[in-house]
Amino acid sequence: MLKLSLPLVAALTVAAPAFSETWDMPTPYGDSTFHTVNIRQFADDVAAASNGALQFTVHSAGSLFAGGEIKNAVRSRQVPIGEFFLSSLANEDLAFGMDSQPFLATSYDDAAKLWAAQKPVIVELLAAQDLIPLFSVPWPAQGLYTNGEMANVDALAGLRLRSYNAALEEFATLAKAAPVQVEAADIAQAFATGQVQAMITSPSTGANSSAWDYVSHYTSIDAWLPKNIVVVNKRMFDGLTPEVQKAVMDAAAAAEARGIEMSKAETAEKVKVMQDAGMTILAPTPELIAGLQAIGDTMLTNWKASAPDAALAVLTAYQAQ
Repeated sequence: MLKLSLPLVAALTVAAPAFSETWDMPTPYGDSTFHTVNIRQFADDVAAASNGALQFTVHSAGSLFAGGEIKNAVRSRQVPIGEFFLSSLANEDLAFGMDSQPFLATSYDDAAKLWAAQKPVIVELLAAQDLIPLFSVPWPAQGLYTNGEMANVDALAGLRLRSYNAALEEFATLAKAAPVQVEAADIAQAFATGQVQAMITSPSTGANSSAWDYVSHYTSIDAWLPKNIVVVNKRMFDGLTPEVQKAVMDAAAAAEARGIEMSKAETAEKVKVMQDAGMTILAPTPELIAGLQAIGDTMLTNWKASAPDAALAVLTAYQAQ
């Protein structure tokens, strides 16, 4: 008969989790995207801190659910947790899309101030859908990808411009371009088939989708810094033990801080990748910036006219900082 000492029994009790659960976690972005790298680290951190009680299977590149489906998949508990592009929800409430208003917040400092003003409203809106936000990380500032130099905004007229949310669709329309909805995972194919001819996106997405294969120029217009957000279903989260809940929240706080630093490092790194691959990297002309800013001003005026009081309060709080 095998006898175990009391200290050994105690050690084994600590080492073995009371339960072990694996959650599927979808994200729209590929494995090389810094957001996905950050999420995998978040998953590892939770598994380590919970002693294996909660683990994640990360499904990248929209392989489980497309980006536009992830929020509702978490809401309906098809999956417990997921990441999506926050401003994709702007059609539900304009407060969700504030970080994609052109030239409203164009630096990391401004993006942080906007999120500080925006977060309480976002938390409340998501709570109404049984969702808890865990962390949010901005993309690098959005740049313009084209074939040839865009000396002014008129050069965009008639181009099929990739769209990923309502704000960019309005932007394209005001620029007299034709907006075409395309998920990040489908960018290369959309260009290859002629579905789109130009896009506004981050250096991360440009480099990760090998933009040099289908466009020649990148112009650093720094139009806005949109965010991804990771949410968890409240009922699923409430079913975790307090210790595992703490492991999740601690790992989420670390992921947000780490993700912001990763985002900051991405801009120079990915622009260099594109330049080394043969793309022409340009600063915008004053004429182009003036034209883009005019579009941004029009969009903000339109936004104010239809925004609910809570969203307007976010704008007021942000602009007062």
